[in-house]
Amino acid sequence: MTSAVVPDHPWLLPGALTDAAGRQRRTTRDWLVDSHIFLLALGWVFLAAWDASQPKPEFAGRLPYEWMQDLDNVLGLLAAGALWLRRRWPVALALAILPLGLFSVTGSFALLVVLFTVVVHRPLPQAAMLLGANVLTLFSYAALRPDPSLGYWGEMIFGVIFVGSVLAWGMFVRARRQLVLSLRERADRAEAEQQLRVAQARQLERTRIAREMHDVLAHRVSLLSLHAGALEFRPDAPPAEVARAAGVIRESAHAVLQDLREVIWVLRADDSTSSTPPDSAVERPQPTLADLPALVNESRAAGTRIEVVDDVEDGAAAPRALGRTAYRIVQECLTNARKHAVGSTVRVRLSGSAGTGLTVDVRNRWPVGSAAPAAIPGAGTGLVGIAERVSLAGGRLEHGRDAAGDFRVTAWLPWPA
Repeated sequence: MTSAVVPDHPWLLPGALTDAAGRQRRTTRDWLVDSHIFLLALGWVFLAAWDASQPKPEFAGRLPYEWMQDLDNVLGLLAAGALWLRRRWPVALALAILPLGLFSVTGSFALLVVLFTVVVHRPLPQAAMLLGANVLTLFSYAALRPDPSLGYWGEMIFGVIFVGSVLAWGMFVRARRQLVLSLRERADRAEAEQQLRVAQARQLERTRIAREMHDVLAHRVSLLSLHAGALEFRPDAPPAEVARAAGVIRESAHAVLQDLREVIWVLRADDSTSSTPPDSAVERPQPTLADLPALVNESRAAGTRIEVVDDVEDGAAAPRALGRTAYRIVQECLTNARKHAVGSTVRVRLSGSAGTGLTVDVRNRWPVGSAAPAAIPGAGTGLVGIAERVSLAGGRLEHGRDAAGDFRVTAWLPWPA
């Protein structure tokens, strides 16, 4: 991870404002800070000018010529006004004000503020060069404005310490801003990663729902189609049989609509949705091995001939995820048989136990002659969905025609001991 870099100007910090042309402009905080600094610099100019006008012992901080003091006062005012430019051109302004360090008292405050700005917002080599040049001006300043109480070298040492303090303070502020920027970048990155994880989780959940809906809806719609077809080809059936078939069709259609309502609500839901899900959107209990007999009876009622061999040892103890996967495999195979092998007998065999795994084998006779168009349309993704389920469960899948000419789907699923 790259380290955070302090922007060249204070208003380039995160949350800064920009104008219509994309240029950075001062925030309210910047205006308050700059106004206070300008007033302090202006107050220092007047205070220094007043102090210079007071009677003092000879050579006690006085300039050798009176016109130099007048020049110092004017330059101090100009330096205070130039502080409004320190955010845009700190280095250029420092170079322009640096000569004041040779003799000026009124401009010393403005010079220190500009040097501090350079230390905070410019690379350290640039700041070190300007501070070093300011230290060199101390030789002239100490000679032109001697302090009897400190002496020449005492005044030099005091000046170096003062400039070093400005450097240390500026580096501290710079390091603190770097830390704030780094923490803010980490927080933004963590938030972005969290949003990405949420989006991925939502996508995975929607994929799971789509897979479940494919299996459930294909099964129900195929049953509905078979019962409707029976009514179409048996219009002279007894009224009781017609009523029973119509009831099955009605229940199947109602279940299909209910499932569609649930999946549409889930797929439309997002983070901005404030409404609570309807009662029907609450996920219902998923099927297990215990629900296989009901699935077989439902298919038999629709006219499918099914032979079931259950050799599973202690199926009630099978994990729910294992039972759900086995149920969906059998459900999809029965749906495919109703679509592509109408009238064929479907043989379902389940075997296995804890520690050896669960084997699900579904077979049906291959249609004789050329394959007729399926009476029930399909998406062609049934076997793909089975393969995904088996892969997610860590199992193995084989499908295709065997030596006897039957179409088989055989899945082995791990069953921990």
